[in-house]
Amino acid sequence: MIYGDLIFISAQPPINPETDEIAGDDIKTQTRQVLTNIAGILEDAGTSINNVLKVTVILKDRSLFADFNDAYAEFFPDNPPTRTPIFSDTGANLVLLDVIAGME
Repeated sequence: MIYGDLIFISAQPPINPETDEIAGDDIKTQTRQVLTNIAGILEDAGTSINNVLKVTVILKDRSLFADFNDAYAEFFPDNPPTRTPIFSDTGANLVLLDVIAGME
C-alpha cells in the first residue's frame, strides 16, 4: 500500500515466487528470501530497499535472532533501518517482515 511518500508492506513470508513454497528450512535462507521479495516489491513500486525506514521482525523463536541478524546485515550493511523484533508463532515460517519504506 502506498500512502503519500511511503510504502507499507505487511507480513511478508519467505515464499519463493517461482515455486510458491517456503524457501529453505533455516532462518538465514528464509530471511534472504523475504528480503529479496521485499526488494522486488519496492523496485516494482519505483523505490528500493535502500529506502527502508522501519522493519518489524516477527521471528518464530528468540534463538533465531543471531542468525537472522547475519542474513539481515547482508541487505543493510550500513545505516540499517530502525526495527522492532517480535517473537511469536509464525506457523511454518521462521520469519515474517513488515516494512515501511520511502518512495523515491
